[in-house]
Amino acid sequence: MSLTEKIAADLMAAMKAKDTLALEALRAAKTAFIIARTERGSGAVLSADEEVKIIHKLVKQRKESAAIYREQKRPDLYEKEENEAEVLEKYLPAKISDEELENVLKVIIARVGAQTLSDMGKVMSVAAKELAGRADGREISAKVKQLLG
Repeated sequence: MSLTEKIAADLMAAMKAKDTLALEALRAAKTAFIIARTERGSGAVLSADEEVKIIHKLVKQRKESAAIYREQKRPDLYEKEENEAEVLEKYLPAKISDEELENVLKVIIARVGAQTLSDMGKVMSVAAKELAGRADGREISAKVKQLLG
């Protein structure tokens, strides 16, 4: 079952359960999937990676909005955004552990032949593709700097 199908099924379940929080988050995801498919043309199908990227983007947007609401002392809106982010995070692949991230990056560094921080771009381009959805770009960047520095 693809992520699109799983979200559609969970959307129906949220409607039946009258879970407005999950309903709003899942509707946003479904809408984002539809927009991405229509941008590609009729009959387009999203790959699993594209679906994960869309969900990741939605979670990031929710977390950024929550941070803004926290600064503005709007706890009602902050909680709503945080809860929607939690609902959407359930559809993302499991986060990679710090040790596993370091091991994967060491393999990538060896494969690319990176020696110094000036080779960071080579490592990041490969790492971003391999770790998409499993690690945040900032985490990857910080760990690469640590390993090359």
